[in-house]
Amino acid sequence: MTRTINKTLLLKSINSPEDLKNLSVDDLKVLSSELREELIDIVSKTGGHLGAGLGVVELTVALHFVFNSPKDKLIWDVGHQAYPHKILTGRRKELHYLRQKGGVSGFLKRSESKHDHFGAGHSSTSISAGLGMAVARDLNKETNKVVAVIGDGAMSAGLAYEGMNNAGILESDMIIILNDNRMSIAPAVGALSNYLSKIVSSEPFNSVREIAKKMVEIFPQQISETAKKAEDLARNILTQDNTFFSQMGMFYLGPIDGHDVETLVKILKNLNDGSRHGPILLHIVTEKGKGHPFSKVSDEKYHAVSKFNVVTGNTLKSSSNIPTYTEVFAETLCNLAENNKNITAITAAMPSGTGLNKFKEKFENRFFDVGIAEQHAVTFAAGLASQGIQPFVAIYSTFLQRAYDQVIHDVVIQKLPVKFMLDRSGLVGADGATHAGSFDLAYLLCLPNVVVMAPSDENELKDMVYTASLYNSGPIFCRYPRGEATGIEISKKLSQMKIGKGRVIKKGKDIAVLSIGTMLENSIEVSKKLKTEGYNITVADARFAKPIDKNLLMDLYNNHKILFIIEEGATGGFSSHCLNIITSNDMLNKTPKIIRCLTLPDFFQEHASQKEQLIEANLNVDGIYNKIKACIKSQKIKKNLEINKRLKNK
Repeated sequence: MTRTINKTLLLKSINSPEDLKNLSVDDLKVLSSELREELIDIVSKTGGHLGAGLGVVELTVALHFVFNSPKDKLIWDVGHQAYPHKILTGRRKELHYLRQKGGVSGFLKRSESKHDHFGAGHSSTSISAGLGMAVARDLNKETNKVVAVIGDGAMSAGLAYEGMNNAGILESDMIIILNDNRMSIAPAVGALSNYLSKIVSSEPFNSVREIAKKMVEIFPQQISETAKKAEDLARNILTQDNTFFSQMGMFYLGPIDGHDVETLVKILKNLNDGSRHGPILLHIVTEKGKGHPFSKVSDEKYHAVSKFNVVTGNTLKSSSNIPTYTEVFAETLCNLAENNKNITAITAAMPSGTGLNKFKEKFENRFFDVGIAEQHAVTFAAGLASQGIQPFVAIYSTFLQRAYDQVIHDVVIQKLPVKFMLDRSGLVGADGATHAGSFDLAYLLCLPNVVVMAPSDENELKDMVYTASLYNSGPIFCRYPRGEATGIEISKKLSQMKIGKGRVIKKGKDIAVLSIGTMLENSIEVSKKLKTEGYNITVADARFAKPIDKNLLMDLYNNHKILFIIEEGATGGFSSHCLNIITSNDMLNKTPKIIRCLTLPDFFQEHASQKEQLIEANLNVDGIYNKIKACIKSQKIKKNLEINKRLKNK
């Protein structure tokens, strides 16, 4: 597929939402086209979440044309769809450094712009947040408008329904825009909805009730007379299934074509007429990924993309043959499921992200995508496990936070053998603070009767998936990182691990390093570097964050002068539990020992590459090396003279 790139002449004159106010509706159509081309051009160079933003270009233009941000509050659910919003709110040039260190965030961020009214990285928050802002406006006796945009996928989360239910009860004035990008706009539906929408928008109305009455006037009298209420008839005309939203206290309008900027402007102007309407739900239908340069079909409409050639549409991917941890997990689970009919797989709207799309291809009747509903996913898995099924719940570490109560109440207390696979644990790079899996060790290790594993390479992950499939004494968790594995040869043999048993990688003296998960590789590299300087250190792989291998831990503590405990997790996690074991042990060696814990810093790390984030956290090879060298110097640890002699002889 070949593309030509339009010059963004009109877009270049837009530096803030105020600049849109002087444009005509025809100008808005041109601006929408230029904005879509600009977005494609930028993301082709940076990578990022492209599909959602392409689908709301016209909506973004219409919203900023009609409303007055920052006085009026425009709340975008998730933030994936907010790239066009960022361009129109003065961040066009900065967006060329999207998701890069020091650049613009891929999500909404209150500290980044006065036009980002609510930060959002996890979905389904916009209605609740918007309702809070609407009520605050009423309490403060102000008159601004509040608009919350939410996608149809995000509507599957319970939080969205809780927000709508409360909005219907409070009757605060706010607009909820349901961006429905799953259904294609059939000609009949599109033509009818646009025709009715234009009638609705033909002149200003003082209230939504007047809009309803106007709708009745255009139909034959006998039809009008049969309607109990004008509002009921209007709602039945404008929607195929009005019962749900109207019963929740919403006045429903739609569905309308979300790519028709002229109609969008007319309707939004009527809803912004200065009157109080109560909660309104405007249903728009859009195409996710509209105008995308790729010619191939994608089920997920290019939700997130790597860099690509904007002319040919070809992605610019690394030529590496090293599998990702996600791929290793998925392949192992599929292999196990061949011979174990009780294995099922559950995802919360991330089949490709978790690798479970491969499982679905082979075992469709045992695959369950519950939508953006992590709480339901966990309790659903608990129900399965209670009946002898073996559910593997694959959820990003950051998203499992949303289901913490269900983990405790529905799984852990009942000791149900649910197998949790926590993808994207640790630092995640460009997605930044909202998506970092920094806290899973801290929030899981405090729970009784759980097993928490962390592989240091792809073979350990493979064996941990196998071990999880055989473990039925309670819940078991496995956390693994985003991106490529270490590149070692993957053994075809599956080995069951002994629960709570770590391993010593290399033995030394004076200094010991106990690492968990991803930190083993860096720890080994540091030990090699120190060996060239005459220091021979012990390196151990914990493997299990819970139960901790107490014998290994106490051996490292008692037989070395310094113990370093290293984890890619927040303070309060693995190392804290190790300290608790050491300080609670009555058999401690009476000789004073030095313990140092290296964890992620006690602040939210901004978006950058994973490598840059590790450097900032001092958990890269140089960072760990410098920490150990400083400790060696302060404790006056002597070099191993025999090692020095051998090095000199070489």
